[in-house]
Amino acid sequence: MSNHEQHETEHRPVQRKEMSRRQFLSYTLGGTTAFMMGGAVLPMVRFAVDPLLVKKGTGNLVKVVEESKITTEPQEFKFKIHQVDGWYESEPELVAWISKGADGKIFALSPVCKHLGCTIFWNTNGKNEYDCPCHDARYSFDGKNLAVANSPLDEYEVKVDQGFVYLGPIMANTRS
Repeated sequence: MSNHEQHETEHRPVQRKEMSRRQFLSYTLGGTTAFMMGGAVLPMVRFAVDPLLVKKGTGNLVKVVEESKITTEPQEFKFKIHQVDGWYESEPELVAWISKGADGKIFALSPVCKHLGCTIFWNTNGKNEYDCPCHDARYSFDGKNLAVANSPLDEYEVKVDQGFVYLGPIMANTRS
């Protein structure tokens, strides 16, 4: 390339590539569609994620029975709790086997068998133990597993206040 040609190309204005009408329309419609889809999808994402962002409170205690009605013989008591699962609120009925231990303290056991989840019952075989009718799992007075099940019955958090027994969330058995 000669010196003159090089000088001429350096001073030539840069030619801009123009956008065609088709490209303009394509970009405009694509951007508008993306904006509208975002407006439709974001509320759905917010609806789905919002329950996960709500802070979980500590378990509430529920008044179940008068303290004077509790004996050393386990008794079955039913109670309702207020439960919120995402957007669904319900009041399921729960069951607890409540009794006084040898130390005089009140404790409450969950009736759900740790083997396969059937409901256990007290003293159905005359041996002063909890029995599961499904697969013959057996538990001691304190909920310790005696046969079939691999772990002890869960227990409820218990609080005695002003002559009433309150039950809280289920926790691992501390008695066995």
